[in-house]
Amino acid sequence: MEYEAVIGLEVHAQILTESKMFCGCSADYANAAPNTHTCPVCLGLPGALPVLNQRAVELMAMTGRALNCRINHDTYFDRKNYFYVDLPSSYQRSQYQHPLCVAGWVEIETAQGARRIGITRAHMEEDTGKLTHVDGASLVDYNRSGVPLLEIVSEPDLRTPEEARLYCAKMRQLLVWIGVNSGNLEEGAMRFDVNVSVRPKGSSKLGAKVEIKNLNSLRSVERALQYEIKRQIEVLSAGGTIVQETRGWDEDRGVTLSQRSKEYAHDYRYFPDPDLPPLALSDAWIAERDAALPELPDARRRRFEQQYGLPAQDAALLTSERVVADYFEAAVAAAAQHAPKQVANWIIGELFRLLNDSGEALSAVATRLRPEYIRELLDLLREGAITGTTAKQVFEESFRSGQSPAAIVDARGLRQISDSDAVRALAQQAVEANPKVVNDYRSGKSAALKFLVGQVMRLSKGQANPQLAEQALRDILDR
Repeated sequence: MEYEAVIGLEVHAQILTESKMFCGCSADYANAAPNTHTCPVCLGLPGALPVLNQRAVELMAMTGRALNCRINHDTYFDRKNYFYVDLPSSYQRSQYQHPLCVAGWVEIETAQGARRIGITRAHMEEDTGKLTHVDGASLVDYNRSGVPLLEIVSEPDLRTPEEARLYCAKMRQLLVWIGVNSGNLEEGAMRFDVNVSVRPKGSSKLGAKVEIKNLNSLRSVERALQYEIKRQIEVLSAGGTIVQETRGWDEDRGVTLSQRSKEYAHDYRYFPDPDLPPLALSDAWIAERDAALPELPDARRRRFEQQYGLPAQDAALLTSERVVADYFEAAVAAAAQHAPKQVANWIIGELFRLLNDSGEALSAVATRLRPEYIRELLDLLREGAITGTTAKQVFEESFRSGQSPAAIVDARGLRQISDSDAVRALAQQAVEANPKVVNDYRSGKSAALKFLVGQVMRLSKGQANPQLAEQALRDILDR
């Protein structure tokens, strides 16, 4: 029997605010000593009263609009009760029953084309502390406890591990783009829970759902789903039954492991938090959140294709991150006399290569390699002042030092040799040094001429005008 998977995703992303969700403790805990960013509120001490972080609500609403959600005017926080040691109050403040954002969607680009994935809800809650297991003991750090967290729950519209990976990548792109999340998966700023079941292909009945918790990379999402789908199909094919449960992912072994039976909503005993008043949001307030949204990546990608005539692949690469898209448009504006495609080629080719080699982010480099430097480089090429090979060397030095291309060319004497007599002298040297290649050329082997042009470029350290070099060689060889 052929089976298909039904996959839903929960994205948990920390909201970028200066303070925590319900208290004034700093939310920037990454390099802090354990339990130094805490207070009576985030430690859950009796009598401590929470105060809602206004900025977190604003960013949450912006997220909802970016996800094409409807923003509920009236919403409130519940207490979700469970006894985890990383929540000192033994409950989590969450909006499960009355979320801020509902009924949205995003599109992902698959090999088969665009697919629209429904969003059930997006809501606010507080993050938990962090457990560390050492030498048979468990230590808990409450610095993360109370950090603003958004949870985005998809409809069960995904069918393959690859689609799930693309969906998670799209969520990361969107949340970083609008400034809601850092996108730092390694530090746990974004985590993923996947819910997966399998059913006979063509059936509309859902199978028993298994949840895989706390995946912290796109690769882990895809690999965990590949394993779990295969495991469920093998169990069903052998006549077994899938148990609804929560499983964990063992990255080293590449397997999912049972952790506990799956809880249901009634297990958490939700009730409205008596310490937090309901939120009443006006149409004008929601309109302000809409106005605060930047042009989103899909819209910008389509505009890059239409306005600048870029191929779809180039436009997608240049809108992978907002900082890249901004840098490209700044460079295009500076290089108004050059085709946008030329600017795109330097960013996608040389700049991306250098960023990859150095491990730096463009946001850290953009103040050093200013966008107008690309215009300067294109000007030098158009004027014939430097060759393409020299241009790459100059661009790399500009990337590393922050000096302008023109200053580097002048300081190092890199301007192209366009004096015909000087180029002819170099061509004569190349001919005299390679008699066998000269004979090959005169025997009709056209590739020999390319070799000799290369020798002229070597003798000139890449500075000879290649067109003049070829013409000088033909004059000498065809005499």
